[in-house]
Amino acid sequence: MFKTVLFPIDQSREAREAADVVTNVVQKYGSRLVLLSVVEEPTQDAPSGDPMVSPEVVAKLLENARTLFSGQGIQAEVLEKQGKPAFTICDVADEIGADLIIMGCRGLGLTEEGATDSVTTRVINLSPCPVLIVP
Repeated sequence: MFKTVLFPIDQSREAREAADVVTNVVQKYGSRLVLLSVVEEPTQDAPSGDPMVSPEVVAKLLENARTLFSGQGIQAEVLEKQGKPAFTICDVADEIGADLIIMGCRGLGLTEEGATDSVTTRVINLSPCPVLIVP
């Protein structure tokens, strides 16, 4: 049913909590798991080199997630992309043929439009496949 599961991750508590649901779904359906971290492109107003999104931080985040799933007997592929999170998540889901996106209800960032238009809301509206939101 869910041959390929995409799990966009960041450093949020919600992403960590969603990992249990990802583990259950992937094990139940024998799914391919793809972990994705999206680094927002620096804007003209924001200084580049934010330590929260450095390549080293992202690489460590992805490696820690891969290790977590490996401990559960799940091999995960990792992708690091740059762009607007919601659009990039949906583009990657389309590119890899994801059957399901699983994500926490709230990540670290909000879109420029404000708190009422979160990355999660945009992914729900733009996704090429079902989205499972973990509260």
